[in-house]
Amino acid sequence: MRLSEFWKKYRFTAVFLTLIAVAIAWVMLTGRAEMEGAPALTTTRIILLIVVGMAAGCLGGWIGTGGCSVMLPILHFWLGFPAPLAIGTTLFAVIFTAISGGYGHFIRDNFDHRAALWLGGIGILGVVLGSWLFTILSAHAALMGLILGIVFLWPAMRMIREGLAHGMPGAVKEGSSIEAPAGGLAAFGGLVGILTGLVGLGGGYALVPGLIYLFHAPVYITMGTSLAAMVPLAIVGGVIKLVQGFVVLGAALFMAGGTIIGAQIGAATIKRFKPATLKLIFGLYFLYVAVKFIGNYLGIPVW
Repeated sequence: MRLSEFWKKYRFTAVFLTLIAVAIAWVMLTGRAEMEGAPALTTTRIILLIVVGMAAGCLGGWIGTGGCSVMLPILHFWLGFPAPLAIGTTLFAVIFTAISGGYGHFIRDNFDHRAALWLGGIGILGVVLGSWLFTILSAHAALMGLILGIVFLWPAMRMIREGLAHGMPGAVKEGSSIEAPAGGLAAFGGLVGILTGLVGLGGGYALVPGLIYLFHAPVYITMGTSLAAMVPLAIVGGVIKLVQGFVVLGAALFMAGGTIIGAQIGAATIKRFKPATLKLIFGLYFLYVAVKFIGNYLGIPVW
């Protein structure tokens, strides 16, 4: 590939990564990268955060999710972040993931503008409500863990079912728009927004299957519409979590850089994997995460 072709293809990614690098340098130099109660950003942990972000980005490129379901449990269970900080940090990182992932769909006009406006617009109100509930529950880490475990059961069962079925039954509809009533889209967007503000997951885990199975939306339009709706949800939710003091900026930015790189790797390698196999693998992983969260709440240790 010629340099001019490479730049044309990846210039948005390069510019975005540069902005994140500048932001990382700023928070590191000003002492805003770390915060009390969060693990120190050692060299090893920084490398792990970038790798986690790359894994989340690859997942998004392979099966059309935002990657929150990968970042959040790893931050909490294996990198030692308390649940409230893991939630806030993940949601802030998703701002960059959603913008980067949605850019390709935006320039190709590969989304339903009407549906995205209803989902994202009413979803913002849901995020505000969910963020308020989050402040009430943040002092009850065990209860938040139970909520996360229940929420993780949804993508787990969905991916396992689709993986075993070798596809997405009933989801092969063609078209360039989502023919759904405004009220239904608004109600669904509000619900996803509440969950986004409450548990810090960007919403792709619910938006994609919800649009396909509840509203019978075309698959490719669903992916673009989901990412378009996720942008305002992630921005509002992530900024609220930052103001509330639940975002470890250094960790979020290092993961964000990794997700952008991972998204490109996922897009470049997607044809080398069978989507059904990937969904089954990650579905089993999410089921494990759900059982681990619920087990911790019930006092049952799950390795």
